[in-house]
Amino acid sequence: MKKKPKLSFWQIWNLSFGFLGVQIGYSLQNSNTSSILQSLGADLSHLSYFWLAAPLAGLIIQPIVGMFSDGTWTRFGRRIPYILGGAIISTIALLLMPNCPVLLAFAPLAMGALILLFMDLSFNITMQPFRALVTDMLDDSQKTEGFVIQTFLINLGAVIGALLPLIMTWCGVSDTALEGGVSKHIAYSYYIGGGILLLTVLVTAFKVKEYPPAEFAQYNETEENAEPQEKPGFITLMRNIPKTMLELGVTQFFSWAALFLMWNYLKPLITSSFIEAAGTSVNIGAAETWTGVLNAVYPVPACIASIFMTQIANRFGNKPVYAACLLSGALGYFGLTLIHNQYMLMVPMVFIGIAWAGILAMPYSILSRAIDARSSGAYMGIFNFTITIPQIVMGLIGGSIVGAVKNAILSGNNYAALSAVEKVTVDSQAATWMIGIAAVFMLVAAISVFFVNEKRNNISE
Repeated sequence: MKKKPKLSFWQIWNLSFGFLGVQIGYSLQNSNTSSILQSLGADLSHLSYFWLAAPLAGLIIQPIVGMFSDGTWTRFGRRIPYILGGAIISTIALLLMPNCPVLLAFAPLAMGALILLFMDLSFNITMQPFRALVTDMLDDSQKTEGFVIQTFLINLGAVIGALLPLIMTWCGVSDTALEGGVSKHIAYSYYIGGGILLLTVLVTAFKVKEYPPAEFAQYNETEENAEPQEKPGFITLMRNIPKTMLELGVTQFFSWAALFLMWNYLKPLITSSFIEAAGTSVNIGAAETWTGVLNAVYPVPACIASIFMTQIANRFGNKPVYAACLLSGALGYFGLTLIHNQYMLMVPMVFIGIAWAGILAMPYSILSRAIDARSSGAYMGIFNFTITIPQIVMGLIGGSIVGAVKNAILSGNNYAALSAVEKVTVDSQAATWMIGIAAVFMLVAAISVFFVNEKRNNISE
């Protein structure tokens, strides 16, 4: 079997450069869609159901795109057509989202939900092939570097997307929204984010030259010049899932369940830190703003950690680095449950950022060596189950757990009869328990890494 050529740093960079733009769009969606939907008339208690669209879209779309891209051989490449097509749809969705009241004036919320669904579908179409592209193009000895660079770009995009609305206000764009409308600074952020998404994907599309079928076969088949074999069906792929993927699935379940709990309960956890000195009112707006700041903090250490992760993994191995990152996340979550000063809350977010870097890079580096290159797209899509299923599970049962915790805290008292400050205190205590559960999940994930069997051939060549 012929060895793949070593790629330069900038060639590896171009493989994932489009992911930078995709993550900017995804970050804009994560930070602002709930506010947009509420402005369009969504009830706060129903927002979690809208957010189930993202993991459900990933659960369905990514394996399908992976399987189809495995069998796609065009003059434009194997993965690029899907990346580019998804990027075009994603850009259109980002441009349309702030204009729901104009597009369907009599039912703007319905239009918002529809566009959100298309946005989630298109993001998944675009993101999935990037993972497989790194696997296709890189030799085993460069795969960790490839996924680490991808992690760096993902986190850089997350920071840019989170800060775009703030940058717009610095540029003088109004942050005031009319009732039932979207403020200009959010709308302009979506427009700019959509433009960056498309431009970065175009860089990947024009700079990356995928291997043609015959050359790809030489790098991945046992016989020289062998033609690509017929692609197995979904059922066959599921029956033949590598043991490593199943073992990583346990780690993924607990780590992504922990992340989902943080994304949902960080804001109510910190809101009690914004009770006014007199103890009679809560600055909700300041709590919302600071939640955004904290969400922009953890990608920064993730970017920094990803710069050094390749060298550290080459020296100590992927599994010890992965476990150490997850342990850092567990410490970060425990820190969130203990700290009540808004500025000191940045410290545990640094630890969580290190975990985030490991979660985005290490499992894919380990998995890429254990799967058949001819079905890498399909298996990367199936592996996305380990990201979406824990989020769906937590989304469905999290509310019941919170309810039970609140009832225990209330000890028979009537929640509705409490004052606003008392409600915030109870909600914060319940959220603290949920983040505590997330800490335990992340600790279990760290321990489970050592039960993963990793194929280590050619890692340090």
